Parts: sequence; C-alpha cells; structure tokens
Amino acid sequence: MPRAVRFDGYGDVDVLRVVDVERPVPGPDEVLVRVRAAGINPGESAIREGLFDAMWPATFPSGQGSDLAGVVEELGEQVQNVAVGDEVIGFTDRRASHAEYVAVPAANVTPRPPGVPWEAAGALPVVGTTAYAAVRAVGAGPGDTVVIAGAAGGVGTLASQLARNAGATVIGLAGPDHSDWLAAHGITPVAYGEGVADRVRGAAGDGGPNAFIDTFGADYVRMAVEDLGIRPDRVNTLINHADAQRYGTRTDGNAQGASADVLAELAAGIADGDLEVPVARTYPLEQVRDAYRELERRHTLGKIVLVP
Repeated sequence: MPRAVRFDGYGDVDVLRVVDVERPVPGPDEVLVRVRAAGINPGESAIREGLFDAMWPATFPSGQGSDLAGVVEELGEQVQNVAVGDEVIGFTDRRASHAEYVAVPAANVTPRPPGVPWEAAGALPVVGTTAYAAVRAVGAGPGDTVVIAGAAGGVGTLASQLARNAGATVIGLAGPDHSDWLAAHGITPVAYGEGVADRVRGAAGDGGPNAFIDTFGADYVRMAVEDLGIRPDRVNTLINHADAQRYGTRTDGNAQGASADVLAELAAGIADGDLEVPVARTYPLEQVRDAYRELERRHTLGKIVLVP
C-alpha cells in the first residue's frame, strides 16, 4: 500500500507518522500523481501545532502538505490537456502532498520543464506563488529599492530574485552565513539584528528604500513604516497581520498568487536560468519529523524537500 504522512492531534513534530493508506482515486476533474518531491513549509508546522485552529481546523486523522511534483498515473473522466505519464508541478489545498500518491485538481498542475530538477519543482509552488504575489503587491520595478526581510528563506530567496528581475535594487536581510548566496544573485546582503534600520539606510544610499517585503515577522512592519519611512501601500507582510492592520500595509501571499499559470511562469524562469530555488536538504518521507525539526530552526537557506 502507498505511504502518507498523518497526524491524529495537534502537537510538535512527534505527532507526525508515516502510515499505509488506500491509493487515492482521482475525482472527475482530478489527476493522480505519483509524487517525486514535495516541499515543506512553516505554515504546515503552524497548522500541525493548532495555531490556526480557529481559521483552518484540522479533521483527524489529518494529512499534510501542499507542494508537489511528480508523474501523472491516472486521469479523472473529465480531464483534458493532461496525459498519463506527464511530469507535472502542482499544489493541493487538501493537506495531502506529503505522500507517495496524491489526487489533485487538473487545474492545479502545470508541466515540469525538463530543465527544472525534481527537488526544485517540488519545492516551488507555495514559496514561488507567495513570492510572486508579494513582489506584485509592492509594485517592484526599475528605480525601486526593495528591502526583503528573511531574504534567505524559502519565500525570501524567490522574492529577492523576482524583485531583481523586475529591475529593482534589492536589499536582503539575512544571517551572515547566507551573504555569499545573496550577493552572488545580485542582492545586497544586510545582517539582521540591532541597528538593522541604520544598515539598511546605509546600503540603500541616497533616497533610501521605497518598498519592503516581510517574510519573517517580528518588528519589520513597524520598522519599514516608522524607521524607514516607506509608504504603507508599498509594504507587504506575510506574517505580522496585526501590524499590517495597524499601519495599513498589504498582506498578499499564496492565496493571491496560487495558480497553474503563475507556476508555469516561475518554472520557465528556473528552466531559463533566471530563477533558482535553493534546496537546503532533502529527506525521505519516513524522516518527515527530522525534516520539520530542521525547518523549525529557521536557519536554512531556501527549501527543505521530502522525496517519497
């Protein structure tokens, strides 16, 4: 029988288990995908811990995961424009991709270009579409100086590159261990911590920064508006919704960016060498607990990926 990640109640990584499940049966408008790679994301940790219980309650036993890349093995009777054997990148909203097989709406998959490695493909959907929406929200373009907090994380690495590709100057806030990667990708690294606003102003030069993307949380929304003087409509946070409401900033993320068309555009950028999805490490499905332990330290460069 195929294997899948499950948990029976909220808690830390120890509630996760890998169990035998029935092979999913695709619905009329779905495809069955044999998963080759599936990224893991901080939001999944928060859901598993029950932090979003009021908004997105789990039904137990619960599956987990949204990102996926794999090979189509079966089609629903209404599916067109997808064939058995197609290699695809996609996403599911049913907390189900951390598994060997997943049934997913055909509208949520796009072809995997040959130049996109499986691990990068499986890591792409959530971080890629979230970064895409965040960069679009602040209107990054030529003449802009965009600051990105958490620039070495899963979303931050993509947002930094997308803003750079849009013609903006990008300042990336990250730990010193990741400065070389950022600089090699045309992003000015600035260390986070005490005095960061002064370091940002110094890196930005005359005129200072005029847009800010917060992928980390903490005090960055307040800093962007009060210390750096950035207009609230050009600040986007993925984490600190309380400060977003207080200052009137934007909160665009995966919900505003998730689509097969956006995935196709991002995948083409990877295939063309315009984007990189850095993969910090891969884990077999059976080591899902170890994968999340590493993720929750919040120090990795890019993504951690399960390989069923």
